[in-house]
Amino acid sequence: MNGKERDVGGAIKRGLIVVIVGVIIWFSPFPAGVKPEAWHLLAIFVATIVGLILTPIPMGAVVIIGVMMTALTGVLKIGAALSGFANSTVWLIVAAFLIARGFIITGLGRRIAFHFIRAFGKKTLGLAYAIEASDLVLAPATPSNTARAGGILYPIVRSLCSTFGSEPGDTSRKIGSYLMKMEYQCVVVTSAMFMTSCAINPLVVELAKKTANVSLSWGTWFLAAIVPGLISLAIVPYLLYKLYPPEIKETPQAAQLAHTELEKMGAMSRREKMMIAVFLVILTLWVTGEWTKLDATVVALLGVCVMLVTGVIRWDDVLAEKGAWDALFWFGGLVMMAGQLNTLGLMKWFANAAGGSVAGMGWFAALIILILVYFYSHYGFASLSAHTTALFPPFLAVIIAAGAPPFLAALSLAFFSNLCAGITHYGTGPAPIYFNAGYVDQKTWWSFGLLISVINIVIWMGVGFPWWKVLGLW
Repeated sequence: MNGKERDVGGAIKRGLIVVIVGVIIWFSPFPAGVKPEAWHLLAIFVATIVGLILTPIPMGAVVIIGVMMTALTGVLKIGAALSGFANSTVWLIVAAFLIARGFIITGLGRRIAFHFIRAFGKKTLGLAYAIEASDLVLAPATPSNTARAGGILYPIVRSLCSTFGSEPGDTSRKIGSYLMKMEYQCVVVTSAMFMTSCAINPLVVELAKKTANVSLSWGTWFLAAIVPGLISLAIVPYLLYKLYPPEIKETPQAAQLAHTELEKMGAMSRREKMMIAVFLVILTLWVTGEWTKLDATVVALLGVCVMLVTGVIRWDDVLAEKGAWDALFWFGGLVMMAGQLNTLGLMKWFANAAGGSVAGMGWFAALIILILVYFYSHYGFASLSAHTTALFPPFLAVIIAAGAPPFLAALSLAFFSNLCAGITHYGTGPAPIYFNAGYVDQKTWWSFGLLISVINIVIWMGVGFPWWKVLGLW
């Protein structure tokens, strides 16, 4: 049997597991107080989540089958089954992918990174902060952390490693191991800092609204995340520099490389200038949305339209942005199922049923314990979307049922839905890219992932909780 036949056989086995899980739940006796249609929708939803984890077929295809099954089985009317694709937050993530494409195809993302490296990259620690700053600046406009860290920054980081003679193997510790591990841990933080810096964040916003009626705007997310986020970004590169030190401490070649690359790129093009202008307008309108009352999705679509009219991107670029349309399918389907489960009363039933497990310990203790369980359960997931969709609603429901302030519970789970990705080499899209570069072995990757996860938890709880109190969010 050749490799292709084994792959097909494995996919069939994984697909059968998905079907069996759904059938078992469907025909299991449903608890008192749960409507039959809610239980049957749960069976389809859980099977869909298992499909996202096992991936017998691509993620979008798994979700569209789940959507189809809700209508085919009569659990939902076809209008309700397709309602997720009309969700405004779904279209926000589609528009954000298209804005990110503008940064990539115009070369503006690379130009920004090289400017930071030329200015601050004369020492290794400064180089690390320059790479990190590039990530931070690009984050609000790139909902795909894979596109940001993998498509824009990874080629630059890899070139820098080679410039200093640091290759996988005997020379990896010169500088490559440090830069690879540092940037991956930083993209985990920047992914948590903006509603539009990771594909799961708009999903979190929808789940918080549907599960607990907590409304998180772009500005609210930004204000809540900026303080703990900047502290994490300040500490993580320095901590790794001390505990996992590179052999090379001075990096004048990095600044020279950046200068050379910028010279090759030449003067900023009209498309790049227009991209900057569009991005600044979008960012301003997102930040001031609380006062202007402009919907974040409307602002994003406005930006896309301006980019199309001015030629920053072309319609062929829109059609070619597979990430946007893939997100439309899986995001819309999952939002629909999660929302319908709440409408049918399943989340309320679950919260009441599970609330007893934390009864008597006080809401703050319940909050801490459940957040830690939620965070470290990501060892079992290779997808942030699967982890978030499966666990965010029930954990949020139980934490609030224990008496925790809804905004505190929602914000904590929202940010830790991203930060948890740092613990493994498969936690989110950029992880296999940086790990497979071959500079860091798995034991080191996991040990530092665990250590930095503790640091981030301390920062985002120890600083975040009081900061959110100051903002009046709980």
